[in-house]
Order: sequence, then C-alpha cells, then structure tokens
Amino acid sequence: MIISKTPYRISFFGGGSDYPSWYLKNGGEVLSTTIDKYIYISCRSLPSYFEHKYRIVWSRIENVKYINQIKHKAVKEMLKYLKIENGLEIHYDGDLPAKSGVGSSSAFVVGLMNIFNIFLGKKIGKKNLAKKCIIFEQKILKEIVGSQDQIASVYGGFNKIKFKTNGDFSVKKIDLNGNKMARLNKNLLLIYTGYNRTAHDVAKSYVNKLKSAKEKNILKILSFVEEGEKILKKGNLNDFGKLLHESWLEKKGLSSAISNSSIDEIYNTAISNGALGGKLIGAGGGGFFLFYVPYYMKKNFINKFAKFINVSFKFSSKGTEILYKNKADRN
Repeated sequence: MIISKTPYRISFFGGGSDYPSWYLKNGGEVLSTTIDKYIYISCRSLPSYFEHKYRIVWSRIENVKYINQIKHKAVKEMLKYLKIENGLEIHYDGDLPAKSGVGSSSAFVVGLMNIFNIFLGKKIGKKNLAKKCIIFEQKILKEIVGSQDQIASVYGGFNKIKFKTNGDFSVKKIDLNGNKMARLNKNLLLIYTGYNRTAHDVAKSYVNKLKSAKEKNILKILSFVEEGEKILKKGNLNDFGKLLHESWLEKKGLSSAISNSSIDEIYNTAISNGALGGKLIGAGGGGFFLFYVPYYMKKNFINKFAKFINVSFKFSSKGTEILYKNKADRN
C-alpha cells in the first residue's frame, strides 16, 4: 500500500493571473499558503483473483473490470495518461468538502500523481510533479483551472508564485518571523457558506475575457500581490485585511458568477461585525469565505456567524508527501 497526504491551499491575492490565457502573454503572480487540512489517498495492488480489476472508493464505491468503466474522471484519465494497466484499489478521503474553493481538485490530482509515480518506481522532483499536474488538469481533463493550486499543493508553505510568459514558474517562500505568522493566522477565519460550485463553471464565465475586457481588473488584482507582501514584511497586519477587502471588490468585477445576493449578504454582515476584509477562496461562486477579523473581535464575530461552520486552521509548511509505501505495491 502507498498513502499520500496533500494539503489544501488558501489564495490571498493574484487569482486570475494564474490562468494560461493571461500569464503566457503578460506573466502573473499569486500570494498563497497551504493549510493543515489534507486530502489522503491510498493505493494498493489488487490481486487477480478478484472479479473486478479496479476498486475506487470515494463518494461512491466502484468495482469494475475495465478502465473505461471507471466513473471517477481524474482516476480513469490518469491511469490512461500514465499507462497503468495493473489492477488497483484506490481510496480517497478529504478533510474539507469538494468544490469549496480550497483547491481540492488540484490537491487530489497532485496526491494521485505522486502515488502513481511511486507505484511506477519513478523519482519525480517538485517542479516536474507540479508541471505534470498542471498539464494533466488543463490538457487531459480539459478543466478551465489556473496553475497556482497544483504548485501550492506540491511545494507547501506560504509563497509568492510567479508565472512566466514561457510557461515556467518560480516559487518564493515568504519569510516571516514566527510571531508575525502566528498573529496573521490568529486573525483569519475560514467560514463555510454551504454553497458548492466547480472552479471550471465559474472560471469559464470570465477566463476568455482576460486578454481584453477584463485586463484592467487583472492588472489591479496583480498589484495587490506585491502590496500584500510589503504589508507582511512591515507587520501592520490590519492593512492586510483591508487589502483583502479591496481585492474582493476588484475580483467581483471579473464576472457576475463570482458573487450573488446571498454571498454579498454574508460578506456585508461580516464587515458590519468586525471583519476588515475577506474573499471567497478560489474562483468564487460559493465554498469558503476567508475573513480577516482582529483577534479581539473574533468572539463576537463567531457568535454572529453561529449558523455557519467555522473551520479552525493553521498554516502548513509541507507540500504533498508519501506517508507510507510498501515495496510490494511498486510496479
């Protein structure tokens, strides 16, 4: 058996500039962090004496003889992409719900790609792993997704990710002292709206317009990355919260699908009860709200949002990793 553990991510600034339709022409960058919430995937060889050749356990249980019978699209396509024909049993569990904006689909792809390369006996570096996952999601699955989530889940940590016009990328770790990082973490709240959506569905409403009609919005969103990094270094963290507010207002201008009256009501209530700023994590449309609330206001804020799920989290420094591997389960 092989078991992988892959973190979810929170993106603060720069989202939208990580789509190839933008950065291959203009470059892009994002400021993000991984958190201590994870996707776990286990994989083991399935002996030939079972009636089925593949067993996939996720929100449903699949026992099938042929790859093309697999309903889980990412599993099916990755088996074909990597030309794996061995019988396998794959289990998937996540700490947070799918389609909630924390990069769950990319974290799954990263964790699965990591496991399958171990299964095939291949050593793969972080950069190569991230690139393979980006290609797989965008070219093989044909999902309209950016390129930041895969990189964040592979590398882990609090980073500025820069996208180059030649398709390459770089990852710069944001070095903050422990006290400053702890204070920032203490002032952030993750609230689940209860509305699920796919990044693909929201992103397709504006991605094709990034080169023209939405260029002004993206350029403004990009400027928040450097400004956010400067604020973190100076240590006036409340300004970070205010910048989240500015960024959210700018991001809503990309598409009407990013927000709606219910989401606006949640956000306005948050601002009225002590939040200095916030944003929907991911492409928008639902999922998790991230709010910056000064710690002395948090108790009152949480009471006001009692009907929503408040997910406690900490920043994490590790990317995808293999927790366990048995030599018997290598190809």
